[in-house]
Amino acid sequence: MELSILKESISDNLKDVRLNFAVLTEESELSRTQLAIINLACAYSLQHAELLAALKTEFSAEVSEELNNAAQAAAAIMAMNNIYYRFVHLTTDKVYQTMPAKLRMNVIGKPGVDKVDFELASLAVSALNGCGMCIDAHAKVLENADVSKLMIQHAVRIAAVQNSIIVALQLSNLSE
Repeated sequence: MELSILKESISDNLKDVRLNFAVLTEESELSRTQLAIINLACAYSLQHAELLAALKTEFSAEVSEELNNAAQAAAAIMAMNNIYYRFVHLTTDKVYQTMPAKLRMNVIGKPGVDKVDFELASLAVSALNGCGMCIDAHAKVLENADVSKLMIQHAVRIAAVQNSIIVALQLSNLSE
């Protein structure tokens, strides 16, 4: 499937979602490889097969086995971390902040792709999962690596647009 076909399947009353499709692939400060890993990680996190297939087609030149594995790892490890650290952040009992997480997350240190690219993908997935503590941590790592705020914002915009696309596709299916 191609992104253009998926885009056209969204009903006319949700044309803003169609207009926002450009965020997924538009040229920006992000490289094509960064766009690819962020998009794939978000699509894996959202578990939407059609969107994932369309993104793999769109970024076929950039998607290596290593990049695909790293995108899956970002989605999976953030699924764990975002729940745990959101709990630590939201609980009123601050004792949990002093306790070691005791969760294995070695992939963050050795993701198999460029560390900045993996951090951008992890940030986007953390935004999807609503973990403020993880968002802050990934943004700080990226800023310390001299990643611009525009690049960080674009990664989160990709997550937001993908979430909107999934909702729009589901709404289109419900109204049929």
